[in-house]
Amino acid sequence: MIVGFQEWRDLLFLHWRVPAAELRPLVHPGLAIDEHGGSAWVSMTPFTLRRGRLRGLPPLPDFHELNFRTYATHPRRGPGIWFFSLDAASAAAVGAARLSVRLPYFLARMERADGWYRSDRVWPPADFEVRYSTGASIGKAPAGSLEAFLVERYSLYSRAAGPLLWHGAVQHEPWQLFAAQPAELRESLSRAAGLRPLGRPDLCHWSPGVAVEFEHFRLA
Repeated sequence: MIVGFQEWRDLLFLHWRVPAAELRPLVHPGLAIDEHGGSAWVSMTPFTLRRGRLRGLPPLPDFHELNFRTYATHPRRGPGIWFFSLDAASAAAVGAARLSVRLPYFLARMERADGWYRSDRVWPPADFEVRYSTGASIGKAPAGSLEAFLVERYSLYSRAAGPLLWHGAVQHEPWQLFAAQPAELRESLSRAAGLRPLGRPDLCHWSPGVAVEFEHFRLA
């Protein structure tokens, strides 16, 4: 059942190869870490959330968001996303997500402009800033491609109380991707999550965004 709606707009995908062994202690034991091309991957994705609302209620104010994630599969629910952190410039969104489905949201001060995005987490401290340019249209990610592995994910996983695991499904059209190139990048999200500094991304894309429908979160 669809219970919520959002638009994810002006989204930048920054991707890094990371050995799966480095991620294993940070991901729920009920999930297998996915690999493509012999490596696991992590991504940082800044965007603007617009027109977020629950069914039957008016839209919430728009706000910026930044998530840091990897890719994993549940034996019954299938492939999805595991979040290390989600920073948001909305205290209401942070509180609601932490209390309801245990997603690791953090309040942050955020700004963005054309080709630029900055986030400073209030506590515990972690920052992110990128300047980037966009290039030619790539279109939809071909089935089986690395791009599809990284962006075409329709399940979200989060930790419930104790060893339990939440699963949530989303629905949206396939991403329309464009080439992108970071000119400058600094971040401490990786260190805050327990990983080594990541350095320059191995792959980068930009998308104008998608309209998203959310189903209920349930125990996986």
